Amino acid sequence: MTEHDWSPLPRPGTRVVVTGAAGGLGRALVAALTQVDARVVGIDRVAAGPGHLVADLTDETAAAQAVTEAVERLGGLDAVIGAAGIVDTVHRASTFPLEAFRSDVDANLVAQFVLARAAYPALKESAGSIVFLSSVAAEDGLPGQAAYAAAKAGVLGLTRSLAAEWGGGGGVRVNAVEPGLFATPKVLAMPESARERLLAGVPMGRVATLGEVVGSVLYLLSPAAGYTTGQALRLDGGSGLTRGGFYR
Repeated sequence: MTEHDWSPLPRPGTRVVVTGAAGGLGRALVAALTQVDARVVGIDRVAAGPGHLVADLTDETAAAQAVTEAVERLGGLDAVIGAAGIVDTVHRASTFPLEAFRSDVDANLVAQFVLARAAYPALKESAGSIVFLSSVAAEDGLPGQAAYAAAKAGVLGLTRSLAAEWGGGGGVRVNAVEPGLFATPKVLAMPESARERLLAGVPMGRVATLGEVVGSVLYLLSPAAGYTTGQALRLDGGSGLTRGGFYR
């Protein structure tokens, strides 16, 4: 065992692309990676700050160009974090506009596939790693947001399929993180009664902190997770142990 085989943090100098870098989780991931001396380029549909790239990841050409530029800047690529996605307004399945359904699936699933495929040649060279952000909605369902839940379930299928296809011979590891509610401004702004209702099925009785979500992603990029692939790390405070899961 070498000195760093067991480290739960990415190695210093790890070259990382983070999508969704303009959002709250994306910004936190970029900040945490910078603190552990990783080298990071963010990608988002809107400007995420100096040194980051703007691209619509549902557009295959734009995504490929952004990933190519990021790889050139970093001098290679060791890891990709797919944190981009959207949560659309609530639509009951019986009245969900088909165009909106397709848009949600494009943003939350198709964009992850496009990103992974664009990054694969560089990741193959470094025996790198991908971490996708899914959701407990992938397993529990989410009433009123069928497209989001279906897309996040698709991310789990994508994770396992790519892990099986790209993992041979010390190849690319692919994993996912499935958060439940965590401390975003939107969640923290919920009426107390609504939050209590959602947390009634959570044995730990609270939402996850942003740091807990970030830490789980960083762990999956680390040497300590070097034999982990095709897995989904569920951050749910124990809701999966209760009948019906998080959103029941």
